[in-house]
Amino acid sequence: MGALHDGRFRRLLVGQSLSSLGDSALYLALGIWAKDLTGSNAAAGAVFLCLALPVPFGPLAGHVVDRTGRRRLLIVTNAVAGTGVLALLLVRSTAQLPIIYVVAVGYGCAFGLLRPALAGLVKDLVRGEDLVTANAAIRTVGEGFRVLSPLVGAGLYTAAGGGALAVFDSATFGVAILVLATLRVEESEVPDGPSGGAIDGVRHIRRTPLLAWMSLVAAAAFGVLGFFDSTDFAVVDQGLRHPPSFFGVLMSVQGAGSVLGGLTVARMIRRVGEARTVGAALALCAAGSGLMTVPLTPVVLGGFVLAGVGVPWLLVGYATAWQRHTPPRLIGRVSAAADLYLLLPQTASIAAGAALVGVLDYRVLLAACGATLAVTGGLLLVRRVAAPDAVSPEATPARN
Repeated sequence: MGALHDGRFRRLLVGQSLSSLGDSALYLALGIWAKDLTGSNAAAGAVFLCLALPVPFGPLAGHVVDRTGRRRLLIVTNAVAGTGVLALLLVRSTAQLPIIYVVAVGYGCAFGLLRPALAGLVKDLVRGEDLVTANAAIRTVGEGFRVLSPLVGAGLYTAAGGGALAVFDSATFGVAILVLATLRVEESEVPDGPSGGAIDGVRHIRRTPLLAWMSLVAAAAFGVLGFFDSTDFAVVDQGLRHPPSFFGVLMSVQGAGSVLGGLTVARMIRRVGEARTVGAALALCAAGSGLMTVPLTPVVLGGFVLAGVGVPWLLVGYATAWQRHTPPRLIGRVSAAADLYLLLPQTASIAAGAALVGVLDYRVLLAACGATLAVTGGLLLVRRVAAPDAVSPEATPARN
């Protein structure tokens, strides 16, 4: 059970998972909303591009996290995001489409602070091997809620419109604030004097062979993973001939796969190490992307299940690696740097996918994605790199 024995962690887990339910319900529906307003797959894909636009500013956000109390920062950020999302109540027609994009950018900015702050708070709350179970629990419960969130999002959007979703999401931000306000945790000390620069997280990753290797290979993989965001709607309407709302079904199926992945990732990491767990995740996503090219609903659903299993294996494996091998004073900047390695190339691939999906068959993009993921996954599976505490001439190489 590990971290789940700690009542404080259980409360944090519930609060963050409920907040994720609202976030997922809304930002997945934002793509549907843009598609309905414009009839354009590119307009829908641009929503996910807007979510990723703040990624280059991640090191600055990580520096803020390392210079601020993490619990307080989480409360303030949740409050601002919960208020800002209510701007969607103004959207009535295509003329207000820019509001959707502005809210998506705001989401990206909020997540840029929330992710490293939460990572730091979790590291302060649980220790050592319990990080694996903590990360796995957060991902598993979060994905469990996300099985429901696309259906909740599509259902609320269809029945009451996007404004109702905005109110619902704002309320879940409030739940997260309430939990954080009642949480008691001894946080790492915030340095009084100079504590290094915003790019120290990148430097730490580059100086740590295991993290450097995982980050470079994962960055190459994320350079094509953004194609999924732009091709999902094409899979729905061009491949399967379903209405845009079927996207919610696909996300629920992927979420079910992610629950399975979350339940198995801790055991996977203990058996083969973080790097090989990430490699296996990329291999599953490669297989899933191949299945998505087949214009048969059951086959496509199978592809989304495989991709769903791969998501927690990838994210928990990578997050556990950098959390384990990073001192608390750097955790915010390393978390932001890890996001930068993954999300910056993903942002570029989302932009490329949004541009290419209108001129290329979506199956070409998925095939390119699958081939790249297969190669990058294979690199992590076959090459061993010693973990930081095992780097010495006499040490036995880690299973990574």
